[in-house]
Amino acid sequence: MIPEEWLIQASDRLRSYVLQTPLIHDPENKLFLKLENLQITGSFKFRGALNRVMTLSEDERKIVVTASAGNHGLGVARSVRLIGGKAIIYVSNHAVPEKIYAIQKEGAEIREVPGGYGDAEKVGMRFAREGGGTWISPYNDGQVIAGQSTVGLELIEQLKGFQFKSVIVPVGGGGLLAGIGLAFQQSDAHLQLYGVNPEESQFFHALFTRGSQEGIEDNPTLADGLAGAIESGTITLPILKQLGAKITVVAENEIRSAIKIAWWKYGQRVEGSAAIALAAGLNLSEIEKPAVVILTGGNIQPEVFTSIMKTGSLDAG
Repeated sequence: MIPEEWLIQASDRLRSYVLQTPLIHDPENKLFLKLENLQITGSFKFRGALNRVMTLSEDERKIVVTASAGNHGLGVARSVRLIGGKAIIYVSNHAVPEKIYAIQKEGAEIREVPGGYGDAEKVGMRFAREGGGTWISPYNDGQVIAGQSTVGLELIEQLKGFQFKSVIVPVGGGGLLAGIGLAFQQSDAHLQLYGVNPEESQFFHALFTRGSQEGIEDNPTLADGLAGAIESGTITLPILKQLGAKITVVAENEIRSAIKIAWWKYGQRVEGSAAIALAAGLNLSEIEKPAVVILTGGNIQPEVFTSIMKTGSLDAG
């Protein structure tokens, strides 16, 4: 388990660098929405990436290596630019072009790998292992998780005086869900953790529920930041098991509708990897309410957002 002092140190370390994002209340649907789509770089990923980079020595920062579907890579690139060093980001050749361009604007080197996120991760890890640089996993890293826990630490303060029963978090590798769970473990609050995977690429769900990713298809999904195979030995698994987390899946039409609702009802532009948590909060009867939804990012492709808005009906798939 990650030491409690790591969470406190991460909070102190990041206070001058990250935004304390707003929390809005939707009493009609018994939801609270944490707006990490408004975070620096447009995603919560900046928290974990920066915390990890700030714990590295100057020598370790000379070359920092990671793999990303976009937001983690952008967080690492911005962090390295702020603190010093060079970043090499491995991405799938199917990665969103706008996210790749944003990473390059931060001064990082992009290396494309044929296949999905899992393929990019394997190549990047091998490069780092063979002496190419310091590897920073998006989720399988205690200091990254400690950085993500600051979302939970903020929530503890923002939710004082309110009743809530659960928190709903998008899940790719489980780092944010683990961080929030660990943060709340230090408080008096008792809540149920729900992690949400896309139905079309449910690798974490399979690994968590049956211990294997074998046979899972990596189909296109609006929640591209959550797609692809992950490290089977990730530390997020035992943490989330111990915290009693539940992992569920959401269909594409529900993600699409949630993107529209986020904009029309709350005025928030979010990507599919964030809208998936709202979709779960609105559609899954198993969710215990009142619930907190983490809107994790707002880096949606403009043409995708426009296309979804043009369909009109919230039920359009």
